Amino acid sequence: MLVMLYHRYSLSLRDISEILLYRNIEVSHESIREWNKKFGSIIANNIGKKRSYIPGDKWHLDEMRVVIRREVFWLWRAIDNQGQELDILLQKRRNTKAALRFFKKLLKRHNFIPKIIVTDKLRSYGSAKKSILKSSEHRKHKRLNNLIENSHQPTRQRERQMRKFKDPVHTQRFLSSCSQFLNLLKVNRYKFKASEYKNKMRLAFKLFNEAASQHYYV
Repeated sequence: MLVMLYHRYSLSLRDISEILLYRNIEVSHESIREWNKKFGSIIANNIGKKRSYIPGDKWHLDEMRVVIRREVFWLWRAIDNQGQELDILLQKRRNTKAALRFFKKLLKRHNFIPKIIVTDKLRSYGSAKKSILKSSEHRKHKRLNNLIENSHQPTRQRERQMRKFKDPVHTQRFLSSCSQFLNLLKVNRYKFKASEYKNKMRLAFKLFNEAASQHYYV
């Protein structure tokens, strides 16, 4: 449960420690940090395997600016038309080589070529698409990409809550794990009736427990 709280919600390690203390369970924030570091990626991988999610055929791609130790990085992100995060890649550049690397990572992970990709007007996307996504329609317009721009919010919340990211390698690993937790547990409640939403959450919690208990980490 501790791993789920930290990866799914914008809670600090000390917040979680206080929640446990309310239940008369004393656990230091450093212990919670180590458990998340050790088990977070394992459970996230198990979630990905158990869900076997097939992405939609329309992908939205964008990159967001992240400052780590006074150095500028770019977090490349992709989601499908259902709002599910497909993958992320933290890189130092926004050029064609960086876009191509991200495309290859996406295709390797999902083994699927989308019918449509939607991006902003960054030229690197068009240059990279010509060599690897030739059959996909490319739509370039800022307003068309509002879906992914809005989906940056959880990452920004994490950034503020953690008082900025500290290490590129850890940031990539942590945000990749968070995406699996959010894809599973962040059900769009406004799209469903209350009863249907609760049923979907129960199913999500059940799958999470199976993923967590697969290696006996709850």
